[in-house]
Amino acid sequence: MSTMHNPAHPGEVLREYLPEDLSIGEVAKRLGITRQALSAVLNGRAGVSAAMALRLEGALGTSAEMWLGMQANHDLWVARKRPPKVRRLPVTKLAA
Repeated sequence: MSTMHNPAHPGEVLREYLPEDLSIGEVAKRLGITRQALSAVLNGRAGVSAAMALRLEGALGTSAEMWLGMQANHDLWVARKRPPKVRRLPVTKLAA
């Protein structure tokens, strides 16, 4: 499986899905969240949670898995830029 170089934050993608004729406040109201919460996602200051993914699924006709997958890919890419320092553990075989 190949990894994407600098995958987009889901908020960047979400911007493309939103109707141009609706304000951020109106979109937030229809999603049942605050304007501040939606703004944080759109601007990459907050991630897409499972609950938010379900809201987007219902409102946009997309899948919750799509939004969570994008978030996971983005989070992993960010984490790999500064991997934690760990010591490898000895691996034992599991009984069959």
